Amino acid sequence: MAQVRPSDGRYRRRIGSAWLGATLLATATAGCTVTPQPLGQAEIGAYAADKLRRVGSDQPLPGPRIDLYEAFARALKYNLDQRVEIMQTAVRARELSFASYSMLPNFVANSAYAGRDNYAASSSISVLSQRQSLEPSYSQDRNFVFGDLSLSWNILDFGLSYVRARQAADAVLIAEENRRRVVSRIIEDVRTAYWRALTSERLASRLRALEGRAQNAISDARRLYNERQTSPITALTYERELIEIRREAQRVEADLLVARSQLASLMNLPPDLPFRLAEMEGVEAGLKLGVADSDLVRVALENRSELREVAYRQRINGREATAALLEMLPGFNVIVGANADSNRLLYNSNWVGWGARASWNLMSVFRYPERTSLIDAQDALLDKRALAVTMAVMTQVHVSRIRHALAMKEFETAAAFRRVQRRIVGQMRASAAALSTSEQTLIREEMNTLIAEVKFDLAHAAVQNARANVFASLGLDSFPLATIDGQDLDGLTRAVRTSWLGIGAVLAEAPPIPRVPAVPPLRLRH
Repeated sequence: MAQVRPSDGRYRRRIGSAWLGATLLATATAGCTVTPQPLGQAEIGAYAADKLRRVGSDQPLPGPRIDLYEAFARALKYNLDQRVEIMQTAVRARELSFASYSMLPNFVANSAYAGRDNYAASSSISVLSQRQSLEPSYSQDRNFVFGDLSLSWNILDFGLSYVRARQAADAVLIAEENRRRVVSRIIEDVRTAYWRALTSERLASRLRALEGRAQNAISDARRLYNERQTSPITALTYERELIEIRREAQRVEADLLVARSQLASLMNLPPDLPFRLAEMEGVEAGLKLGVADSDLVRVALENRSELREVAYRQRINGREATAALLEMLPGFNVIVGANADSNRLLYNSNWVGWGARASWNLMSVFRYPERTSLIDAQDALLDKRALAVTMAVMTQVHVSRIRHALAMKEFETAAAFRRVQRRIVGQMRASAAALSTSEQTLIREEMNTLIAEVKFDLAHAAVQNARANVFASLGLDSFPLATIDGQDLDGLTRAVRTSWLGIGAVLAEAPPIPRVPAVPPLRLRH
């Protein structure tokens, strides 16, 4: 029988300890493993219900009639895209505030506890004799607490923080320009959707009533054809004309009904919420901007948010070159602080210390040429983007003017057609009263008159849309962004009614383009 040596027991204990350690390590590793946990159906349902409840809960319901100014005010105050831009600007402002704090020196308080199971004793060995010259001794307690309160300031970090803060300030301006662009788009969309929805509301009941009369007339035409009271070609031609008119009416009605849902969405109202629109003024002849056509491009380039955004990004990139230069320089750190230690063996347990340290990352010298090349390439890219935006703005200005002129011609043609059709239906009604015109012919002309009314209103909405496109292409603000913030719905509606451009507004004399791109937006005044 083999004899077990004491070393075998120690070996077995080591093996057991190793297995226990491996098991604990595997368990800890398995416990630290993270697997994707998708949301449950109940969580998704609760999340969707919460968003559905909050999407329009913080605004008052509309009154019996919504006019154009209230539609503008509701869209500017409650439109979710505009709110996103407000929060984006607020985030950039917070980032600027945070970057400003980065310029301050570091003021750090440290406190720590340290302990050990024996003393940190030591002795000295003679260099010459290699013998111990002193008996072992210690100068530190086994358990002690120490702390310090230090103030440090790195001059290089201060310079970099100042540059980053200036870049953050430009980021705030970019966010404001993005918000201007969103507000301009909202105004343009509301103006277009309002007039189309008003046309739908004005003509919906008449379209439905005439739809019934047209169906009865078609039935009468078929009856006359079946009873051989009229020739087949006459009855079929009449039926075809009525069906064609009814199809045109249905197409126009479907197009107009969509505009009502779009307007409700822009005002952040439920699409199925019943509301009525107020009648507004019509179209005046011409588009009176009060500025020569040769100056329109200059005005647009001074005011369009897209070009200002590129200018701010170029300024940010230019400051990045300054940051690259500062990062290449050596840093100089100044430190001063108060210290305290509970070690009873210290002669001075409280003291004030100070110092200075210079450091230089030599690799930054080799990275600097590549960094400057990247900055130059980004600047060239932004310059080309500015040229592309300039060409796009010039094109939009000219196209919007052409579209407005064409829309005005179509509106005048639709108005002339409506006048003629009204006279025709007046003659037909008189003839029908004298029994010299059939009911079918009168219904056909009344349907043609209604289609003429619809096309007139659509041409009117197209002019309003084209007019909004002209103002949007020039980058002109109806009213400053500060007007939107801090006002309730009624106050904002009054402000919009007072400052809204309307029709025939006059553009103030535009100043020359300044060097610094941070130019406040021009406004149109009555």
